[in-house]
Amino acid sequence: MTAEDIDIYYKTILNLVSLAGKIVCEGFAITKQVKTKDGAADLVTEFDQRVEEVLIKNLREKFPTHKFIGEESTSIGTKTIFSNDPTWIIDPIDGTTNFVHG
Repeated sequence: MTAEDIDIYYKTILNLVSLAGKIVCEGFAITKQVKTKDGAADLVTEFDQRVEEVLIKNLREKFPTHKFIGEESTSIGTKTIFSNDPTWIIDPIDGTTNFVHG
């Protein structure tokens, strides 16, 4: 991995984070469907899932050899096979409990 590669990754994710932020902002204006994962305090919303899907889809299109570990997809059983390929770790909304409560 070169400094040029890292610069490309950085610029790509900056654009995608802006898109993800717009999705999150949509969620502040509406009542959210809230589900639990491992317990009553481990919440997930459709916005967590949408953000993760958008990030992985767009990153996979741009960097097809990269791997992904997504908080929401991992919680439903998606596995990642580790290799020397770059791996993105994605927590779509860090602080879902606060997000749910506005």
